[in-house]
Amino acid sequence: MPRPRRDSEILPAKERLENAFWTLLADRPFGKITVTDVVHEARVNRNSFYYHYSGLPELADSAIMVEIERLPLPPVPDSHDDPLVVWHTFCSSMVASPENIQRIDHLALLTSDHSTRDLVESLRDFMRLTLLSLLDETPSSINNTKRVLLDFAVGGILSLLSHWPSMRHTVTLREVQNRDVAVLAMGLYVSMSRQDTDGFWERLYLDSAHLGGKDSAIAGLEAYRV
Repeated sequence: MPRPRRDSEILPAKERLENAFWTLLADRPFGKITVTDVVHEARVNRNSFYYHYSGLPELADSAIMVEIERLPLPPVPDSHDDPLVVWHTFCSSMVASPENIQRIDHLALLTSDHSTRDLVESLRDFMRLTLLSLLDETPSSINNTKRVLLDFAVGGILSLLSHWPSMRHTVTLREVQNRDVAVLAMGLYVSMSRQDTDGFWERLYLDSAHLGGKDSAIAGLEAYRV
């Protein structure tokens, strides 16, 4: 009899079951995964599976939520922070962690041909709730403007995840930290938050003055204020 894998010796059954979900989803469509497949991959018995989950959809929801909760998000900048520095620091810490890259790999599976509409909707819902919590908001507290921004942000993340497999081995940190990307990401982030956004945009325009032309930056700032 083969010796059990090391992860089956040290990981709790629930974590092994969730790991099995991701392994199997990478191998085949969700509709072709069975409880038998999961317990065999996780090396647990069926009773253990049904102790934790009512079925495969609940296992999938749990696995998705765990990955989203463990994936770091950039802190919301306050009035003393430079949002572009926050973005650069966040990107550097993300790519330095193999665990974070694996979490992105897992979430990208949910936008692949192996996924289903229900899995995509679970991913979308959990991302929305996570961002709302980070921004100290609730579904009932956000106004229409922030709701549009939130939907735009979540849609952008889903799009990035769908392209992740083709980008994974070619994208560079320099590209991710590109100024345009940083401005778009952090501008959206700050605008969704309860922070005063004037400081961010003023700092951005003043920085632009140093990079490419004081007159155009001042004109842009005046246009923004109007």
